[in-house]
Amino acid sequence: MIGDERLPAEDQPVPVLPSPAEVSANLARLADTVARLRGEVDHAHAVADGRGLIELAKGVLMERLHCTPSDAAKQLESLAERSGMTPLEFAADVVGEAAEDRITEVTQEFLARAEGEESVAVRLRTAESGVLAAGDTQRVAESILEHALRPLGATAVAVWLAGPDGSLTLAGSAGFSAEEAARWCYVPPGVATPARSALIERDTVWFPTLSGGGLPSIGQHTLSGGGRVAVPTGTGGRIIGVVEMCWPEPLPAEPGRQRRQLEALAELCAHTLDTWDGVVAPAPGGDFLGELVDFIDGLHDPAVLLSPCVDGGDRLSDFRIHHANVRFTDPGGRPRSRIVGTRLLESYPLAAEESGLLDKIQRVYATGEPFRAESMAVTTLVDQVPLTVLTDVSLTRFAGNVLLILRIQDDAAKLAVLLQHAQRLGRIGGFEENVVTGAITWNTELFALYGLPPNSAPLSLHDLAGHAHSDDAPAIGRFLRAVLHHKRPSSTAFRLQRSDGVARHIRVVAEPVVDGRGELVAVRGAYQDVSSQHWTEVALAATRDRLAETEQQAMERNRLALQLQHAIMPPAKGPIDMPGLRAAVRYRPAEKEHLVGGDWYDAVALPTGEVLLCVGDVAGHGIDAATGMVSLRNALRGLAATGAGPGQLLTWLNLVAYHLTDHVTATAVAAVYDPANRKLRWARAGHLPPIVRHRDGTATTLPLIRGSLLGAVRDVTYEEDELQLAEGDILLIYTDGLIERRDRPVQDSVSRLVTLVDGHDGGLEHQLDRLLTYSTADTDDDTCVVGIEVQTDS
Repeated sequence: MIGDERLPAEDQPVPVLPSPAEVSANLARLADTVARLRGEVDHAHAVADGRGLIELAKGVLMERLHCTPSDAAKQLESLAERSGMTPLEFAADVVGEAAEDRITEVTQEFLARAEGEESVAVRLRTAESGVLAAGDTQRVAESILEHALRPLGATAVAVWLAGPDGSLTLAGSAGFSAEEAARWCYVPPGVATPARSALIERDTVWFPTLSGGGLPSIGQHTLSGGGRVAVPTGTGGRIIGVVEMCWPEPLPAEPGRQRRQLEALAELCAHTLDTWDGVVAPAPGGDFLGELVDFIDGLHDPAVLLSPCVDGGDRLSDFRIHHANVRFTDPGGRPRSRIVGTRLLESYPLAAEESGLLDKIQRVYATGEPFRAESMAVTTLVDQVPLTVLTDVSLTRFAGNVLLILRIQDDAAKLAVLLQHAQRLGRIGGFEENVVTGAITWNTELFALYGLPPNSAPLSLHDLAGHAHSDDAPAIGRFLRAVLHHKRPSSTAFRLQRSDGVARHIRVVAEPVVDGRGELVAVRGAYQDVSSQHWTEVALAATRDRLAETEQQAMERNRLALQLQHAIMPPAKGPIDMPGLRAAVRYRPAEKEHLVGGDWYDAVALPTGEVLLCVGDVAGHGIDAATGMVSLRNALRGLAATGAGPGQLLTWLNLVAYHLTDHVTATAVAAVYDPANRKLRWARAGHLPPIVRHRDGTATTLPLIRGSLLGAVRDVTYEEDELQLAEGDILLIYTDGLIERRDRPVQDSVSRLVTLVDGHDGGLEHQLDRLLTYSTADTDDDTCVVGIEVQTDS
């Protein structure tokens, strides 16, 4: 057990204490034993590292020479002997060459600077092995200085841990006195030092002379004329510390290759810094905070470690909360990170009250006598409101520190803390008003809701209307009558007008408290800030209104588009007889009104005696597609009066779509039929080719002649083809709404349509009805089918 004193139990005899001489002899023996065991452990580590290094070298030789383990061992001994090196030295060279890591890259540079008989390759591998096996940063610093930096002329090294606030903590050092290390154990944020320069620049900082460019740092007086190098170190791209290396003599102005060597050495410190427990390795005669932290973390009780704070006059002023284990629960509900590192009176100012907790802590620290108490009342602040809780307290002095075990035993107090936080999170303020005495009690949150300081006078329910919007006065009046006169619970919502000009939406709930005679004695209740809910409801209502308006506008636009479409292209009631042919049309609109499209067709007898036939499909839906369809249909009718062929008509129509419409694109098929010789000239603009069913019952598609989309580009030439028809032939021109499917290519759908036409032997109108009935399209698009049957011109 770690502690300053042990009091013997009353039922046990008092032991005979050894004399000071005996104590001194026992301590000497214990020190010799510890030193001997530590030497044996270090020797065992060195032997293990050497054996492991030799085994790695044997593995490299086995791989390169393709030999057995015994042959590799023989080769290693033979090669080492020829080289005049020990097997360990030769193994270090073999492994270093095979590893090709940063340590190996600088081995030759270290060899040139080394002194003594031992190979630097072995030294460097030994330093690396010692660093990886070290349990603390102090041993890492000692190993780096001994095995790597002294051959380069360095005499001291300091390893700094970077804090999240920009502070620097001395995690390990070598080459400095214990007094110097104690003075520089911590560098607060904002103090300019060589290590901070490297931390800010995120790169190695080289100070050839003046011991760090004139910046204060550890060893600044003893190494005032020498040079310094500060190298940031970390893992995974995260800088966690700085390694500061010191020379007694000036350094060269340019680091050269030596910079890479020092950066490789600094990387060896990263793994211990990343797992450092935050406790500086104690110098001889130091405290045992690291052991105490581990001891406290192993306790099953909520515990806090307090370190004394002594002012300049050597007077105890306060205690700092050095550590709190995971089982500790702050009575105020704050996380442990908020209280660890603060002073006791900063976090718990009410602990200084007379005969309070602070007096007990000071007495235990001064006398060493433990203190324990059950059901001790401890007062703390929860949201600036004093809260007294019953706790079991245990105080013990440990190595100049005080261990505090604090167990809250009052469940009601725990619930009170939870209630305080729930009210704060829900922005709920509670109140109670005594109608007999006029006394009013508010909690802290209610003052915050009203925008009043906590020391101001609470407001009565009778003054509620004076702090609310004038339009809410009737609702407040009904609320007060229900609670004060009719003595029944009630609630209402109002707009609070605060003195700071902020308006809040508040809901108040109250219930009367009556005595045995039914007389009203008090009113208690709660206010809740519902501003966010109110504005959410307002925004939702406005969104609903805009959505309804948008839906109404969309319905009107779709209805207008449908009326426009029907006005321009009324559904055909029967076949259309024209010179030399008979035409029939089937048009199926989209099932959904908002998908009203731009499908169109036309059949016009021209002045030349020929007949113009056309089918088109404007891209898009709605009124824009319908108006685009009207523009193209009327333009084609006017252009056809010139007597031009279908290819020229589509060329002109493309210019209309490109220049005279509002970004309209469309597909189309235009054909001119001459009844005199039954010849059909036709052209296509990105549209599916027509299908012809001959009178012998066979059906085929017309060739896919060249022709691009209308309105896509300005200058387009459309290819024209000619087809000789015979009496009884049927020509079918359709839009993609008849065949388009999402799950198959268009060519497959066209082939199925040809098969459907080929297997039919009925009349023209029955043919069109059958195509619509057996259509497998699933895009819910407009569909237009025009059928032309060649007849004898009567």
